[in-house]
Amino acid sequence: MARQKSAFVCTECGAQAVRWQGQCPQCQAWNTLVETVLEPAAPAAGSRFAALAGETSRLQPLSALEPREEPRQPTGLDEFDRVLGGGLVSGGVVLIGGDPGIGKSTLLLQALSNLAATRPAAGGEGAAAKGGKSVGGVIYVSGEESGEQVALRAQRLQLPPSPLQMLAEINLERILHTLREARPRVAVIDSIQTVYSEALQSAPGSVAQVRECAAQLTRFAKQSGTSLILVGHVTKDGTLAGPRVLEHIVDTVLYFEGDTHSSFRLIRAFKNRFGAVNELGVFAMTERGLRGVSNPSAIFLSQHSQQVAGSCVLITQEGTRPLLVEVQALVDSSQSPNPRRLSVGLEQNRLAMLLAVMHRHAGVVCFDQDVFVNAVGGVKITEPAADLAILFAIVSSLRDRPLKRGLAVFGEVGLAGEIRPAPRGQERLKEAAKLGFDTAIVPRANAPKQPIEGLTVIAVERVEEALEQLRGLA
Repeated sequence: MARQKSAFVCTECGAQAVRWQGQCPQCQAWNTLVETVLEPAAPAAGSRFAALAGETSRLQPLSALEPREEPRQPTGLDEFDRVLGGGLVSGGVVLIGGDPGIGKSTLLLQALSNLAATRPAAGGEGAAAKGGKSVGGVIYVSGEESGEQVALRAQRLQLPPSPLQMLAEINLERILHTLREARPRVAVIDSIQTVYSEALQSAPGSVAQVRECAAQLTRFAKQSGTSLILVGHVTKDGTLAGPRVLEHIVDTVLYFEGDTHSSFRLIRAFKNRFGAVNELGVFAMTERGLRGVSNPSAIFLSQHSQQVAGSCVLITQEGTRPLLVEVQALVDSSQSPNPRRLSVGLEQNRLAMLLAVMHRHAGVVCFDQDVFVNAVGGVKITEPAADLAILFAIVSSLRDRPLKRGLAVFGEVGLAGEIRPAPRGQERLKEAAKLGFDTAIVPRANAPKQPIEGLTVIAVERVEEALEQLRGLA
């Protein structure tokens, strides 16, 4: 195979160099030269490639295009399908990242085993590929483990025999050759950081290798209609390693979260061109692999034998799924001139803001107290609708008075002391009623027009009004 030419391009000014240098010779920036494969020369005007480009690149009015719903390929794991938006899409590229040992390979091996054992849906086999190139097989490409190691994991998981094809390879050109020959409908690359291309001189895992390998694999998936899943490494901060362009070129970005000391795992969608973002899938790690959790709210609610102070139940929303999460707060006298403000699973800056709002508009003083806030179960809550639950938990701990049993709340707190509404309020309240909660304090704009059976809804507009209602329920 003829080797492609490469050059080192500055990410700041775009200047090219023949070999790597620590400093760009043009803009004098340091460590900005990245190896990049040079684009081949443009084809002649009368060539076959130019004719093909002319067919696919012509201008068309948007009104003349007919949208079509892409057929889905269910993986057999309901929680995984929920996050994907219903299943894998032909020609779609999914990037999944997570900490080492969190269960990425286990999850994908289970999903591929289910996909290999089932026939593709009618009309879905190669539907996205022009000319029907996809045949229908399933391939697992492992760059970190040998085939025997993957077989041992499948044996430990007690997976049923299936026609799943295995390939232990890290050379990009050989992987692409095998995929073009086999024409699978689903393929997994585990992991993209181990794959290297002969066109580049840099080592596997470098920025240039990851970017070039991901681009070529994505191009193959779009042309063949193969559903491609890339496994990515993460940094110590928990973000996907490698160039940021890796997240831009793929269709779906998933993060696999969880504490290795806990049996529960969370998979979250941060980007999805074929479904909703911020969806959440909950799994339990068992001896036979990952199993979906049908009622995830039970994980995030502690079972206290008696009512305790500093605990409040929040009705949060993860994508299309409402969840009930227990928010705990501990307020204690500070022994230092600078009281501590610590938040786990919730935004640190919003905690300081809520303490200031509570002092200004409700007269609750915490400037000489250490305040610790935690979301039970290791879940991370980023939506502002958690403000009211945090505020209630702090007041309950400060006064050492437990809240009413069966109380659930949600609502955003503004700097002016107002309680702002949250999206999907009706779904949140119905979920709380279904789980046996009988009282809810919500923003006035989220008050239901029709009463919800078994649930008393108290609507509030201001922080002081909410704390007054809380005093009557405690």
